[in-house]
Amino acid sequence: MVGLDYGTNSVRCLIVRVQDGAEAGSHISVYAHGEEGVILDGREPNLARQHPADYLTGAEAAVRGALAAARAHDREFRPEAIIGLGVDATGSTPLPVDAQGRALAEAATFAQDPNAMAWLWKDHTATEEALAITERAAAEHPEYLRKCGGVYSSEWFWAKIWHCAKVAPKVMGAATSWIEYADWIPAVLTGTEARPMRGICAAGHKAMYHGSWGGYPAEDFLGRLDPALGPLRRGLGMVKAVTVDQAVGGLTAEWAQRLGLPAGIPVAAGAFDAHLGAVGSGIAPGTLVKILGTSTCDMMIAPLVPELPDIPGICGIVPGSIVPGCYGLEAGQSAVGDIFNWWVQKIAPQGATHEALAEEAGRLRPGESGLLALDWNNGNRTVLVDQRLTGLLLGQTLATRPAEVYRALIEATAFGGRIIMERFEEYGVKVERVVNCGGIAEKSPLVMQIYADVTRRPMQLSRLAQTCALGAAIAAAVVAGAYADVPAAQRAMTGVKSLAYQPEPEAMRVYERLYGLYRCLHDSFGLGRPTEDLSGVMKQLLSLRDATRQGRS
Repeated sequence: MVGLDYGTNSVRCLIVRVQDGAEAGSHISVYAHGEEGVILDGREPNLARQHPADYLTGAEAAVRGALAAARAHDREFRPEAIIGLGVDATGSTPLPVDAQGRALAEAATFAQDPNAMAWLWKDHTATEEALAITERAAAEHPEYLRKCGGVYSSEWFWAKIWHCAKVAPKVMGAATSWIEYADWIPAVLTGTEARPMRGICAAGHKAMYHGSWGGYPAEDFLGRLDPALGPLRRGLGMVKAVTVDQAVGGLTAEWAQRLGLPAGIPVAAGAFDAHLGAVGSGIAPGTLVKILGTSTCDMMIAPLVPELPDIPGICGIVPGSIVPGCYGLEAGQSAVGDIFNWWVQKIAPQGATHEALAEEAGRLRPGESGLLALDWNNGNRTVLVDQRLTGLLLGQTLATRPAEVYRALIEATAFGGRIIMERFEEYGVKVERVVNCGGIAEKSPLVMQIYADVTRRPMQLSRLAQTCALGAAIAAAVVAGAYADVPAAQRAMTGVKSLAYQPEPEAMRVYERLYGLYRCLHDSFGLGRPTEDLSGVMKQLLSLRDATRQGRS
């Protein structure tokens, strides 16, 4: 099986054995355009785009590289044995396309125009539009908001398209439609771009799609937001979004030749990376999967019966969006790895590395630095859903060292993750087990231990490093007929490592005090209603610091 995982900076291909999910070969292809694959604009710090050409050339390089790796690992490996392909991608990352489903940026007219490219998940230029969508929906169609946490985000589909209509009317006029590139890639590979299938994952979590109101939001509602949105909704018609156990078609002869794979193999419907990362991590009811990368996604599923309550602040409750036959619940943090990279690459002394800072930070005890941070350097995704919130570092003195700040930033992301976990449980979705995946989970024991101590729960690790790609391969195995359904494929193809990070009692005790202070800052700055006088927070941090250093915390 082949899984293609489109991330923020690169595309990864994973080839696995269908019997047990064991890796046969893998390869990563870095995007060519922009800064580490992201097209930025110094005049507009909220802009983040990607060139769709990178997705296509990246697929070719990644698949051929993975095939070569598989052949090097096993001389008897043959590409002809591959029976299916699955795709995941970041989101919401919508792309404007023409009547044939080709990306506008493929045309010479728009080749250099960022507005005609893919609007990457972390593009936050549509803050005003998201606020207006929230306000209009609250007044006219509150049901639209109830299924996506109560607030529409600037990271999502309709807000970005509306912003494009305002700032780039030529692009909007040339676009016959817009499509999440998680849906576009499977369409391209199967030659169905002109009439693509849309995945329930992207539609339900980011585009206010739900069966109870007939799919996407009503045309008149969107048209009152902006006349350009009405025709787009009309073009979507009565589209029924599909789950990942559905094939969108067979691999075309052209793409089979470009990739080196058998023509005609089924290609599964696309989904977001986090959702298929949860599948690849063995998600089940009661299991929280944390996908830890540049941002994080916290994923859970629940049976369709009984019906779940609407949960404020999460990124949707969507039937079938992760595992068909279950509710899919998504939450997350807009920046985690990005915060650590920002500190190391932009602020810390020249020559600083993650490894060196982590080693020094690991020698610190909880509370020893006297620092407390808010993890909102890229806004807050869950539970506040507010991209206009910013980061904060409290407690710094002239003696504060870079490694102390590094640890405080890690702790802040752990506190933010705990708030998400508590929001799930507050509404009856119990967290019985936590499985982590992604680059940070694999590479940073310090992060994993702090997360265990802050959340007061063991942190398990998914068995395979490339869990998003594995989830895509699991979808491929189902559409190829190797397994009857996703849970059956998961039972055979997923697992966890024997290593698990256990919470330490003394660290838990100190972090409980720090978490109380974090909640105070979180509610005061995030909700605008202080729970107590903030003037005491600095001195409480100092008292905790001094007690820790004297061994009596």
